[in-house]
Amino acid sequence: MRPVAKTRNIILLYLLVGLFLWGGLYFLIRRETLWFFVLPLVLIVAYYYLVSLDKVLLFITFFTPLAINFQDPRIGAALSIPTEPLMFGVVIVFLGNVLLTRRYPRSVAAHPLSYLLYFSLLWMFVTSVTSQLPLVSFKHLLSRIWFVIPFYFVAVPMFRQKRNIYRFLWLYIVALSGVIVYTLIRHAAHGFDEDSGHWVMSPFYNDHTAYGAAIAMYLPVLGGMLLASGYSFWKKVLVVLPFFALFTVAVVLSYTRAAWLSLGVAAIVLVIVLLRIRFRWVALGTVVLVVIGILSYQSVLDRMEKNRQDSSTNMEQHLQSMTNISSDASNLERLNRWASAIRMFDQRPLLGWGPGTYQFVYAPFQMASERTVISTNLGDRGTAHSEYLGPLSEEGILGLLSVLLLFGYAVFLGLTIHSRSDDKEVKWLSLVITLGLITYFVHGFLNNFLDTDKLSVPVWGFMAILVALDVYDLRKEQDLVES
Repeated sequence: MRPVAKTRNIILLYLLVGLFLWGGLYFLIRRETLWFFVLPLVLIVAYYYLVSLDKVLLFITFFTPLAINFQDPRIGAALSIPTEPLMFGVVIVFLGNVLLTRRYPRSVAAHPLSYLLYFSLLWMFVTSVTSQLPLVSFKHLLSRIWFVIPFYFVAVPMFRQKRNIYRFLWLYIVALSGVIVYTLIRHAAHGFDEDSGHWVMSPFYNDHTAYGAAIAMYLPVLGGMLLASGYSFWKKVLVVLPFFALFTVAVVLSYTRAAWLSLGVAAIVLVIVLLRIRFRWVALGTVVLVVIGILSYQSVLDRMEKNRQDSSTNMEQHLQSMTNISSDASNLERLNRWASAIRMFDQRPLLGWGPGTYQFVYAPFQMASERTVISTNLGDRGTAHSEYLGPLSEEGILGLLSVLLLFGYAVFLGLTIHSRSDDKEVKWLSLVITLGLITYFVHGFLNNFLDTDKLSVPVWGFMAILVALDVYDLRKEQDLVES
């Protein structure tokens, strides 16, 4: 660069910096606000929206565990800041780009998992039209779209480069580790007792169940990295092992029984895969267990009713409390919510009451004999506590079917990639991602978090990874960039 041009650029830079500082001081002194100093960050993000949507997606991934839920009572809306507004921006840019260029990878758009997502979103739209509360349902549908489009439809092409898969995984892991350290420090001040373990992760996670679910999803991933041949011994010892240990301690001290159960199921699936037990034997064993369960239903129920073990800091007693349906308020309230959801389904079996409406309409479906000390008619203490019964009551039988097909096919896809691939990296990566998804799908029997960014980002992101691995495993990488 010539001296004159270099001098001109330096002068221009100083001029721009001076104008920015002057503007900042003006807003600070005259308007008493610091928002002007955020302008450079806004401009940088806007730049990447236009030139590299991938980096925006990774930026959102990192800030998801750190995001804080902001609720404005004046408009009755809640947003996770800064992630959800950024996701909405990704949706607008992505849809605008697709409409203008009419270009998107056909292998992704026509993938079976994508078709299941189309069906799910289409049925949500239909049941939003017929909803008891259409405004609530369309807001719910919109929030689902701004989770699915960025972290599935934008993410799959991004994951055609494997390094982006690892960036996605590590960015969430590192940010969640920060939340874990913050939580453990606060929890230590209360002696790691079970009661404080329910709220010490706030304001980053609303309660211990979502926090435990997120940790459980990434534990198989970290475990896989410890065993993967692609990582050096010292990288495993100095990097992966500390994270794995931190996450293990955190999931234990979260006192989230559903997370523990989900990891147990994932471990059973892992053993089945490693022992190469044929599917027909797994199916036969499942049928036998179901038959035994049906035949011994009454005796099991009697034993559960006699169980009066409440939640405890003792891990064994805390696990025993999972089957306490006589005095544990949390368990009893779940039964109350599930029973209400089934009664709602009985009244509207085909179209349901509308997506996102459960908490606003379930109160009349509660029975006095099933209500608990934490029951409410105000819709302010969660929804159906189930990723399966919630859609059943809100979207009817096809709503439940769409969830079962989506979740079931994701697991099938992951295990299929693992069994057919000759690439060791693809094999272990597809397996641990599938196990991570299984932890959430099991957790979904007891809680539902797909209406939040905290779990939607990893769930849809993990599905996107499997689809990317599927396409990558079938074709050469250069063939993935399609018009």
